[in-house]
Amino acid sequence: MNPAAGIGFKAEHYAEALASPAAGLWFEVHAENYMVEGGPRPAMLETLRRERPLSLHGVGMSLAGAAEPDAEHLAALKRLVDRFEPALVSEHLAWSRLDGRCFPDLLPVPRTNEVLARCAANVARVQDALGRQILIENPTHYLNLREHSWSETSFLGELARRSGCGLLIDVNNVAVGAHNVGFDATAWLEAIPAERIGEIHLAGHSLDAEGTLLIDSHDAPVNDDVWKLYGALVARVGPRPTLIERDGKLPAFSELMRERQRAEAVLNGELALAA
Repeated sequence: MNPAAGIGFKAEHYAEALASPAAGLWFEVHAENYMVEGGPRPAMLETLRRERPLSLHGVGMSLAGAAEPDAEHLAALKRLVDRFEPALVSEHLAWSRLDGRCFPDLLPVPRTNEVLARCAANVARVQDALGRQILIENPTHYLNLREHSWSETSFLGELARRSGCGLLIDVNNVAVGAHNVGFDATAWLEAIPAERIGEIHLAGHSLDAEGTLLIDSHDAPVNDDVWKLYGALVARVGPRPTLIERDGKLPAFSELMRERQRAEAVLNGELALAA
């Protein structure tokens, strides 16, 4: 995929998405929303795919879980990948399954040697099943875990080296985690291996009810601090496909496209954002 900016596709914006003349525009969808045999969702995606590149972003593979990826879930993802031939496929570094139960959260794990080996094996299983590389997204952090043996950037780099996967760097996740658990977001982004980055995510966040934690809520415009971090990252690693994520308080398509245009300006070197 060319290093252009895309937006998360929502059915409410189908007609406008299909009609948009924007050069380089691409769309990303959550894979689990399209793991069905028929109906309007796959039909919309089929039409959209004929006009624009697609990216599939998974949230339910539980790659950091104690068990291997669920066979039925992986088979459904493979059917989706085979049907729509997306330019990019990505998943989270998190777990969401335990003893046959599914949880509605992307839960963290300690960065130990054991977890690293398990994650690398699970990523390899998914890639072998799909017959292609996937990208792994850095998680959002809300609390400090005590058992870490690796820095997060070293862990992600080693995971990519062992499994052959690429990385999806969510800049908002970095900003939220830096605020919540106290690390340096700029230093984090400077340490991530540039050659492994296959995609970047940008999203909005919000404060929790207590006014202390930042929440990766995807229900607001991209924050100015996140834009600055993004500008510094692109200046270091070069242009990469960049997604504007919005899942709550969905605005007009034109508003998302304005954010997309700002990302395009950064990618094209037309807008410098100092960190």
